[in-house]
Amino acid sequence: MTAIQSNTAAALTGKISVPGDKSISHRALMIGALAVGETTISGLLEGEDVLATAGAMQQLGAEIKQDGEVWRIFGRGIGGLIEPTAVLDLGNSGTAARLLMGVLAGHNLTATLTGDASLSSRPMERVMEPLRRIGADFVSRTGGLLPITVTGAGKYNGSALPAEETLNVASAQVKSAILLAGLNAAGDTIVIEPRPSRDHTEKMLAFFGADIISKQNEDGSRKITLKGQPEITGQKVSVPGDISSAAFPIVAALITPGSDVTLENIGINSLRAGLLDSLLEMGADLEIVNSRENAGEPVADIHVRSSVLKGATIPAARAPSMIDEYPILAIAAACADGTSVFEGIGELRFKESDRLEVMAEGLKDCGVETESTKDTLTVHGKNQPPEGGVTIASRLDHRIAMSYLVLGMVSKNPVAIDDGGPIETSFPGFTKLMNGLGANMETQE
Repeated sequence: MTAIQSNTAAALTGKISVPGDKSISHRALMIGALAVGETTISGLLEGEDVLATAGAMQQLGAEIKQDGEVWRIFGRGIGGLIEPTAVLDLGNSGTAARLLMGVLAGHNLTATLTGDASLSSRPMERVMEPLRRIGADFVSRTGGLLPITVTGAGKYNGSALPAEETLNVASAQVKSAILLAGLNAAGDTIVIEPRPSRDHTEKMLAFFGADIISKQNEDGSRKITLKGQPEITGQKVSVPGDISSAAFPIVAALITPGSDVTLENIGINSLRAGLLDSLLEMGADLEIVNSRENAGEPVADIHVRSSVLKGATIPAARAPSMIDEYPILAIAAACADGTSVFEGIGELRFKESDRLEVMAEGLKDCGVETESTKDTLTVHGKNQPPEGGVTIASRLDHRIAMSYLVLGMVSKNPVAIDDGGPIETSFPGFTKLMNGLGANMETQE
């Protein structure tokens, strides 16, 4: 393990780019492998999670080459993946595991998925349940845990069965798994979600040529219809900067006095940008500039200056658009003036760690008053730097690790994390980039 200590920072200044969007990177690799012809990807996040997806798609028969900063994929067509000769190790990536289960579910093959200790403790039953109805079969550890062996519907029916699934909870991963399985169904696959979740899968499938329609219903739910067995073809994909990664320098600049930072080429998909809405409600000096569109995804630059933040109540309805950003928003709330309440965030208990618990307890250790319930977190900010002076166990969770390093930039005493290794899964070079802006993070032997 590599411990990292974060000390008081200088004012953060400069223009930066952050690594490519992890969600889009995963999907570009998977859908490129299912397309006919060559797909080129620039800006791919070359973190451990995405590299695990690339490795898995290669084991499934896709030809993938790296040519400088461009990745080239020669796809096998819908239903054309081959049975792997070894277990597919997806490391720490829940996105890779759940979406790949959907890809495999529609194929005529059997494959086994595994992951690290953190991923192997995360429940997968909510993905397996709807995929069984399209004809796939699963063998897992008790509780729906990895390792999981998938036998695709193609082994039984020749292709996946058309299905209509109504989700109880908005989940981009469950929705995406069903849609990816439905690519090889002989008919329409329909997913109805209670409220919109991130739609990168729908956008990318349409960009590659799939016949997919998304319709908002009067009650706020959304119906997505995918026509099965489309002829999708290779495309040129440019991956924007990840808003989830941008969240850390954004909040760091807001809470560090005198800061003025511009982040370039950031994806601002409205179903992912709930953090920006929440920070603006808290009084952030934050401006979206140079808005444009790239491969169906909205992109812009974000200009942020240090601000006096105030407490706010973040409604449950916003959770799907910022579920990964609550840990760093809790850091902002800890430095704000007044009480912040995050509602409807029970999903955080099933991430790489129980993020709700880790933020509630870790902030208490840093001198911040918090309360938590099954699905809420309350943070009492005092408009002053928290005490800090502790070492936080990151629990193999990259977002927990980065969040507490940001807190250490403004706390009265340094904050350390016990292991910075997990940061490489999503934000390679994080400490170097932050130190280049004015942070003071140092590796401890």
